[in-house]
Amino acid sequence: MSFRIDHLVILVADLAQASADFADLGFTVVPGGTHTDGATHNALISFADGTYLELIAFLREAPEHRWWRYAATGEGLIDWALLPADIAADIAAARARGVAYDGPILGGRQRPDGQEIAWQIGLPPAPDLPFLCADVTPRALRVPGGAATQHANGAAGIARLSLAAADVRASAARYAALLGQDASPAAEPCFALGEAALCLASGGRAAARLAARGEGPYALVLRTQRGAPQRDWHHGLLFSFE
Repeated sequence: MSFRIDHLVILVADLAQASADFADLGFTVVPGGTHTDGATHNALISFADGTYLELIAFLREAPEHRWWRYAATGEGLIDWALLPADIAADIAAARARGVAYDGPILGGRQRPDGQEIAWQIGLPPAPDLPFLCADVTPRALRVPGGAATQHANGAAGIARLSLAAADVRASAARYAALLGQDASPAAEPCFALGEAALCLASGGRAAARLAARGEGPYALVLRTQRGAPQRDWHHGLLFSFE
């Protein structure tokens, strides 16, 4: 199995305000549209490495939605997705390795220009794992390219994603089974996902994430073309540049 990061999901209270705020930080923000279930709408920040940030907000109360439970915990990074090469085959392979993903499950949204787009997802068996997201319609319809990947702050892609795990060793074993690779031998085990790294932790800021929201992503490092490092909290998102 070969995976790379597809996108990160950032829950915001007000999509228009969050889009304006991220634009003020030098990001190019593209309206995404409304999801098929009518519960959420989004905006996208695409990068030259093919990954993107999804700013997502609820349009109504949606207790049936798998992300609704995060609405009570405030804004921030709530989930992330891997891009599979073949979602049906990769789900089958994950199951064979003892990681029982559900799916593929059809999803979609309508863009502001009326274009309907569709994808399939695979849902993980544990909250420390990502969902899978594969395109049914052409990926270029879902993920803005070209000028949308150029940012005034020089952001070019995702360099590192940090994930809070209640039991780092158990999570590392699940990721090793899913990805078909061993973690790097370090205090915080890391896995290679294309040009990016996924690192697991349970202390420090990871502990705060565990207390507030449970297991999942809590911080990211963005690769920049300008080499001007900074760190910031923005709409509950902790990010820095390298």
